[in-house]
Amino acid sequence: MAQLRELKKQQTRQKISHVATLMFIEHGFEQTTIADIAKAAGVSKMTVTNYFPRKEDLFFDAYEEVVGGPARTVAERAPGESALAALRRKYLADCEEHAPLLGRVSPGFARLVVESPALRARLREIYDQQEQALAETLIEQAGADGVAPRVAAAQLSGVQRVLFHEARRRSEAGQDEEEFFTGLGAAAREAFALLEPALAGYAAK
Repeated sequence: MAQLRELKKQQTRQKISHVATLMFIEHGFEQTTIADIAKAAGVSKMTVTNYFPRKEDLFFDAYEEVVGGPARTVAERAPGESALAALRRKYLADCEEHAPLLGRVSPGFARLVVESPALRARLREIYDQQEQALAETLIEQAGADGVAPRVAAAQLSGVQRVLFHEARRRSEAGQDEEEFFTGLGAAAREAFALLEPALAGYAAK
């Protein structure tokens, strides 16, 4: 019974998110209200805000994974694996699997981020939260606070941020799926390689 309830909740969340995405693309982010989305999805406005407290999170509906994913990857890295190596391995594996979270979207959806100040502000906040979560994980595993884990987190999260913008650029250009993920993988290898001199052995588990 509990599993059925959880499945229904997930289906409702996905439906709301899907309807919102279509409306944002058609009408614009600022022009679309929570009430509009609720009506189109056939739910109450309160139901929408229960799942998505902020309208921006209807757009960035996977923000929790973006915020916590890198910290989890680092926490679960293999013995002897550095934080840099773990994050690079995960990102390249996601490219190989054509993971949706890497940001291959329609050109119209990609342009919405550029055109909306609210979405750009929320995106900066998401990556700030990602950096903080990563720093906390590195601090916890080192057993001490200090400059090093925070600098490492800033650099590693910075790569994730740059690659998101690279994914948006490729989406806006209308690249097909194979070109998109092949190019994004190459960009990831280049970006992570730039951190090698400083972080190649940092936080090796």
